[in-house]
Amino acid sequence: MNTNQFGKKGWTPDRIGDLNGKTYVITGTTSGTGFEATKILLSKGAKVVMLNRNLNKAADTIKTLKQELGNHIDVANIVMDLSVQASVKKAAEEVLKTVSQIDALICNAAIAQVPKQTLTVDGWESQMGTNYYGNWTLQALLFPLIEKSKGRIVTVGSMGYDMGIKTIKFDDLNWDNDYTPNNAYSQSKLAQIMSMYELQDRLKKAGKTEVKAYACHPGASRTNLISTSGSVMMRMMFYLMMPLTQSAEKGAYPQLMCATEPNLDQSGFYGPTGRSNWVGPVGAHKIEPHAKDKAVSKRLWELSEKETGVKWNI
Repeated sequence: MNTNQFGKKGWTPDRIGDLNGKTYVITGTTSGTGFEATKILLSKGAKVVMLNRNLNKAADTIKTLKQELGNHIDVANIVMDLSVQASVKKAAEEVLKTVSQIDALICNAAIAQVPKQTLTVDGWESQMGTNYYGNWTLQALLFPLIEKSKGRIVTVGSMGYDMGIKTIKFDDLNWDNDYTPNNAYSQSKLAQIMSMYELQDRLKKAGKTEVKAYACHPGASRTNLISTSGSVMMRMMFYLMMPLTQSAEKGAYPQLMCATEPNLDQSGFYGPTGRSNWVGPVGAHKIEPHAKDKAVSKRLWELSEKETGVKWNI
């Protein structure tokens, strides 16, 4: 039943051909899976535009990449804080000025397990505001160029979508009641994934099938996501689980596959296919029905347009 379409070893970057002339825009690249994905894309000849909020870290990252791959690589950074709508809009404008095509927008950046309810400057619970609304606005604003390029949108979700309350808490999106770091994170990741399948439906309806939208997740990778925003308890738990995790490089495979693999089925959910989908060969695996609940995803889409004031030009 669970045969991997890419064979026993699953998908690996060996399948990526020459990417000369292709441009990838990727968020959150100063460490972890985003850094590894950037490095692999550059090593195949692609141009990469990184979106990071920390200018110094981004400059260090470019320096590191040049040391490892050579000075000829085509890589640049545009400052963007995913948790601030004004910053996302400014960065999107800058991207549109800087590049003439986007072969894939890879939405990799996220925050996780914020210990106490925190609101963004735009008034949303921080994980929803960053992981979901930030990406929503970025994707919508870059969509016209992605469409022109017959490109892709890749959203890096999380198996966390299947924890928490497993739906969108429309009556209390900010978790003014019953806030827990896990529930809020889980909802933000579920929203991210749902919006990809909803986008696919809308593109199909509009006859715009040349744009592809994908949802994937890195599995349990050794990145500093939890150590950046998680509580001490969360960090300890993750540390104890370390032996069960995989490298950040392997965690980058699902997003790379979704960005580059020709004719990849959009209805799939991609990530490691081993134990609990934490580790193992990368391919398509089961997604729970609540992530494709049409009534919820349609309501979420309409709410997102209202909340952000940003509409997709589909």
